[in-house]
Amino acid sequence: MEKTDIKKVLKHLYQPSKKQFSKVDVPEMNYLMVDGIGDPNTSKEFQHAVEVLYGMAYTLKFMCKSGPVAQDFVVPPLEGLWWTDNMAEFFRGNMDKWQWTLMIMQPDFVTDKMAATARDELAAKKNPVALPKLRYERYAEGKSVQILYIGPYAGEHETIKEMHAHIEAQGWKLRGKHHEIYLSDPRRTAPEKLKTIIRQPFSSV
Repeated sequence: MEKTDIKKVLKHLYQPSKKQFSKVDVPEMNYLMVDGIGDPNTSKEFQHAVEVLYGMAYTLKFMCKSGPVAQDFVVPPLEGLWWTDNMAEFFRGNMDKWQWTLMIMQPDFVTDKMAATARDELAAKKNPVALPKLRYERYAEGKSVQILYIGPYAGEHETIKEMHAHIEAQGWKLRGKHHEIYLSDPRRTAPEKLKTIIRQPFSSV
């Protein structure tokens, strides 16, 4: 059985350069999503969100493999949308006030009906704390600038500021939410080797 790897199918979105900013147009895609607020390093809410997202993602993966039309896929990486009511708080690093949406993208062959069935299966088997907060929906990001950042999460700020300056230098305007895609497992990877895609949507008007 062929296994779909979204990172390879959508190489331009999941394998950006680490040397220069690149412009991409992110299409509407399916995501498992959980919203929350607080410091990702200490928040139980954050940990519960990660738990339920991966629980659902793997439930759907095994459901697809055993379905009438067997299909397999590599579970895509964890992603996060980040913002604060006052973005100055974001750059000052007051993480207790950070708002976020954690999400994992799903292939187009994963349907709403399958997601609903997977939710019931997960509730019956493990019933994770954050399951009531989980939703399955389409999300369209559109025109964005991105780059591959390698290093500790705490060191991202300079790259983010440079990205914002790059966007403004093109005559574009920042819009939407700061977006990160986590290509490394922080439990198994040294901080200086962590790979994170940093993405910022923009408008050309």
